[in-house]
Amino acid sequence: MTWVTLIIAGIITFLLRFSMIALIKENSLSEKTKIVLSYVPSAVFPAIIFPAIFLDNSGLLDLENNPKILASIIAIIAGFMSKNIIATIFAGLASYWFLIFVYY
Repeated sequence: MTWVTLIIAGIITFLLRFSMIALIKENSLSEKTKIVLSYVPSAVFPAIIFPAIFLDNSGLLDLENNPKILASIIAIIAGFMSKNIIATIFAGLASYWFLIFVYY
């Protein structure tokens, strides 16, 4: 029963969100709206990433002995220099794994 409820809830959620995207026509948006909507991913992404990097399991700010901060700085530098998302992800993961398995 629980799995059926989860699957039905997932399908309903998907259909509700997808319907807003599928029903809107690209020509119906003004240029100003397109420009404003282009900033949405860059505004939402930090809100998703910040807690994963700076907060510990209990939700408190963890700035001391946190390898995620240094790994994210290395990933930012790699992304800025390479302009390649795969290289950025690899640099961040490799530096994080190095820090947690070797350094800390």
